[in-house]
Order: sequence, then structure tokens, then C-alpha cells
Amino acid sequence: MSNWPSWLPLREELQSLTPYGAPQIGDVTQLNTNENPFSLPKEVQEKILAQIKNVVAGLNRYPDRDAVRLRSKLAGYISAQSGLNFSVENIWAANGSNEILQTIFLACGGTGRTALGFTPSYSVHPLIARTTGTRWVEGSRKKDFSINAVEAIKEIQREKPSLVFLTTPNNPSGTSTPISIITQIAQAAGEVGALLVVDEAYAEFSLEKSAVTLIGSMPHVLSSRTMSKAFAFAGVRVGYLVADPRVIDAALVTRLPYHLSALTQAAAEVAIDNSTLMQSGIDDLVSGRDLLVRGIEDAGWKALDSSANFILFSGFSKSSAEIWNEFLKRGILIRDVGLEGYLRVTVGTVAENQQFLAALQEIAQ
Repeated sequence: MSNWPSWLPLREELQSLTPYGAPQIGDVTQLNTNENPFSLPKEVQEKILAQIKNVVAGLNRYPDRDAVRLRSKLAGYISAQSGLNFSVENIWAANGSNEILQTIFLACGGTGRTALGFTPSYSVHPLIARTTGTRWVEGSRKKDFSINAVEAIKEIQREKPSLVFLTTPNNPSGTSTPISIITQIAQAAGEVGALLVVDEAYAEFSLEKSAVTLIGSMPHVLSSRTMSKAFAFAGVRVGYLVADPRVIDAALVTRLPYHLSALTQAAAEVAIDNSTLMQSGIDDLVSGRDLLVRGIEDAGWKALDSSANFILFSGFSKSSAEIWNEFLKRGILIRDVGLEGYLRVTVGTVAENQQFLAALQEIAQ
């Protein structure tokens, strides 16, 4: 946005920014925001409604400021997933993982501090860096969007950041970083006094070992998680941080009071108690992902290997914007991620995937 009015004292470094967000277009098949396409199981819907009914009478009071019961349930969930023992002191819950990221920047970034991320990656990281006055440095990825550990370590040693961000599975590429490389990067970050923030929003779709397994021996490693994707819970807005208790304490210093409503906490607690049901669509999404990869490549285009619920693809002769419009003309909204020659599609339902592949065949001819 430009031409801000003279009476608005917007910070100078923010005046060239535009709000983050994907296009919102009605009456199309939406395969652009990496949402889980499956509705909540009826059984879970009924349990959430019943739990909310119990909470409604007390809405005149503030919610549990520290969301202790929700954090305890999240600790149990991540302990079961990892085979380790996490407690409420290892967890902080927030309004989506974006609030987690912003809180980390507020606590450990700011003027005079540097954050390093390996791009292309989640575009919100540099956006929050800029809005919090943190210097942002773009580290490198290889042409296939994987991480070169040697180069990553050199960049950390050169910049000496306070924060290092690593997204795995990466967005927008879908590629995963092996735990062996995460460990090397974590060691380098620790040597310069940096926190390593591993953004694991899509972890449940990946077979790679999670960064939460490093926290016990490396307290400067943080895992940022979300219930939006694998839990099919994007509309509720719950993210959580898994970290050493001292990091959680630092997050609590900069978190807003009463930031998670009683309704949000109630719904999320039910979802975690029913995590198996909530995540019952993961296998179908992985199968759909494999089907889309084959279809993209059968059409003569190139699909990157993905460990997430989306696919980055290339190989088309026209520009990204032109191909994006060709899909939109056919009623399908995918994502132009700003990488020329690449577009990203979210895995949808069986019918949505078939609609995408039918349009792909027409466009690729």
C-alpha cells in the first residue's frame, strides 16, 4: 500500500508493506491455503458443542489466562507422538502458530537483533521480523529447496543472529529437512547464542523425525506447531510452542493477557481428546498428494517431492500468473507463491483433486 495520509504516523519501515493473505474468491474450488478439506467428524462436532454449552454460562468471566488444561492436553499429545515426556511447562498455546512466531520475535528479536531464515520459505517470518524491527537475513536453499548444512552453518557463523528459522516440511516447497541436518544447524545456532525456531506446521504429514526430540539436550531449540492442518481445525485458530520451560517463561512475558478465549480453549481440548478421529483424514490426504504428483508429472510438468498437504509444481511454458489464471478460469483457485515458474496446489477431497487434474490436462495440452 502507498500514499498513506500525512496525519497517520505509520512507522516509515512499514509504509511499503501490504497485509499478508491469499486471494479470497467466492464460487471456486479453493486449493490455495493448505487447509484440510475434511469437515470435523460428526461425533467430535457434537462433543465440542456440548463442551461449549458448559462454558457459555461463564463467559462473563475471563478465560484461564495461562490455558493450563489445554496446554496439559497438548503436552500429552506431543509426548505420545514423540515418545518423550513433555509437561505443561514445555507448552505455550496461542491464536495460531503465527502468534507463536510473533511472540518469539517480541521476546528475542527487535532493534539491534538479527533473524536468519532459509528462503524461499514461509513468508510470514520476514514480515513479522520487519514489523518488530528485527533485521532479517535471507539464508540460502539449494535449487531443489533442500538445506545445505555446510552453507547454513557458514551463514549462521557470519551473521550471528539471535533467531534462526527453519521450516520443515517447508512452505512453499513441501520438502522436509532430516533431523541430522536440523541437529547440525542447532549446534551452530547454539554456538552463537541463537534460538533455532523449527516451524513444524505440517509435521504430522511427514515421516521425518521431529525437532521436538532435540529439546531435551538442546534447550535453545523450539518447535512451532499448529492445529490448523492435520487437525482440520483452521477456523478455531490454535497454535502451540514446544520448548524448554525457560523459553516458555520468556514467551509468557510478551504474550497478551487472556489471549485465548474460553470458547477456543474448550473446543481445542475436545479436539485433542479426539485426536485420532480429528486426524483420520491424513492417510487420505497423503494418498491424494501422491495421486496429484503422478497426474502433474503425467501431464509433462514437474512436481516436487512433498511431505506436506500441498505440492509445488513447475515445468509449464507460460508465466506463473498466466497458468494461475488458466486454473481460475476453470473454477480452481491455487497459489502463486511469488516464485516465477512455480505454483502451489493444496491437496483437496477426491472430487477436488479430480477437478484439478482435469483442468491440468486441458491447460497442459
